[in-house]
Amino acid sequence: MLNIPLWKRVLIWGLCALGVVMTAPNLFYTQVETHNDAVIAVEKAGGVASPEQEAALALWPSYLPTNLVNLGLDLRGGAHLLAEVQVADVYAARIDGMWPDVRDALRDVRDQVGNVRRQPSVDGVLRVAISTPAGMPAALEAVRALAVPVVTLTGAGQTDIEVTAEGDTIVVQLSEAERVSTDTRTMQQSLEIIRRRVDAAGTREPTIQRQGDDRILIQVPGIGSASELKALIGTTAKLTFNPVVGRTGDAGANAGARNLLLPSSDAPGEYYIVEQTPVVTGEDLTDAQPAFDQNNRPAVSFRFNPSGGRKFGDYTANNIGSPFAIVLDNAVISAPVIQSHISGGSGIITGSFSVEESTNLAVLLRAGALPAEMTFLEERTIGPELGQDSIDAGRMASVVAMLAVVVFMVASYGWFGVMATVALGFNVTLIFGTLSLIGATLTLPGIAGIVLTIGMAVDANVLVFERIKEELKTARGPARAIELGYEKALSAIVDANVTTFIIAVILFMVGSGPVRGFSITLGIGIITSVFTAIFVTRLFVVTWFQYRRPKTIEV
Repeated sequence: MLNIPLWKRVLIWGLCALGVVMTAPNLFYTQVETHNDAVIAVEKAGGVASPEQEAALALWPSYLPTNLVNLGLDLRGGAHLLAEVQVADVYAARIDGMWPDVRDALRDVRDQVGNVRRQPSVDGVLRVAISTPAGMPAALEAVRALAVPVVTLTGAGQTDIEVTAEGDTIVVQLSEAERVSTDTRTMQQSLEIIRRRVDAAGTREPTIQRQGDDRILIQVPGIGSASELKALIGTTAKLTFNPVVGRTGDAGANAGARNLLLPSSDAPGEYYIVEQTPVVTGEDLTDAQPAFDQNNRPAVSFRFNPSGGRKFGDYTANNIGSPFAIVLDNAVISAPVIQSHISGGSGIITGSFSVEESTNLAVLLRAGALPAEMTFLEERTIGPELGQDSIDAGRMASVVAMLAVVVFMVASYGWFGVMATVALGFNVTLIFGTLSLIGATLTLPGIAGIVLTIGMAVDANVLVFERIKEELKTARGPARAIELGYEKALSAIVDANVTTFIIAVILFMVGSGPVRGFSITLGIGIITSVFTAIFVTRLFVVTWFQYRRPKTIEV
């Protein structure tokens, strides 16, 4: 009456064996991790390995799986930052950049509006006065023609700017629909650029996600400190090339209209007066690499896209003998004199760089400029020692939970309890094998989910064994009792675990960070627990029964 087809037995044992094989690399975590890092480095080097990399490659056989369970910030140590993106800065930059277009549009109707001059205003608002108030309708029509539709579902039918009149002054500002759209774009762009910068630095399994309307959570395991992480991602890295108007040593000097007074990063106490409108910006860059100048000093080479290269080439051709400033985050890092026409759209940035600084600057420029500055509201550094303490505590909790379950099951169900605890071992192996296979990140709450799973894993076996006890009381044979025990307990097992799995899914969908880590291990643990209880433990029981053929059994 007890019969499990051969193909099903092979499949069950195959899945258990696969779980063991996928879990094995985690038992040699340091060696496998070093091996994996060497593989990546060799691939980047075009397949050429140094002696040290060859030694690292030999630490783990290439024919074995190399997937590891990634350790989260609380287990590995690293840096945690919570940043607030200053989205209002984007409004101001966007409106400020519209002034040339507004001026040109009003120039076309100068016979009606007279002279045009820009008025002082708060950030994010452009105020333009005209000398002929009677021409205000024509002026408003000309400026409103610059508006474009907002391409969002919520902004359908609306334009990106609002143009109104206050006496003889035209007021231009972003519409509410465009502000919402700009916020979304700014946050998405900030997330992507931060991710590029972190990935370019070679860090492993970072957590970068939006929180609320204007905040970003950044957690990077394995990095030295929060200050190191801030240095990597906290710089806006806004690069511009501006014409130089003059140089001064007075920090309070009047730069003049449409000019900026910027400090020199090379010479403290020295300031440059540059035109506010740049010739080209970092948005036109296609590549930036650390390099060395003709004097063998660290520098950064760059290359523009066709549009930027053309603008850069035209400017240098028309301004030979004049200085121009290379401005990074509102500081002049270099102000060379144009010696000749620079064609080809490439050049080199020199300054007082160290090799590390030139490398970091190249990474920042390559990843792109952040659209807005960030204010760090929270920063923490978690040392690797604390992470190791967490791992040790989690391991101890798992061992204690396992021992407690083993003692309870063996004391309550005898030989059947022994088989259930062996299946429990396969259950834990399958959890770690699945985490390794999907590249999940294990956190301290994730360990809590595994410990909880260990306690819950035998619940299905308890239901089955208790049901077998009941069936034995009906004087049926042991084979029939075992068969009915599994059949009648199945619905209760499925119902209990499906409801818990639904909770795990909800936690994953609406939660973040530690909550998600807990839900992942809980969800995987539920699936493996049902598999081991219904199939693995049953295979043990059936195999034992067919081998021993007992006349009676005690559960």
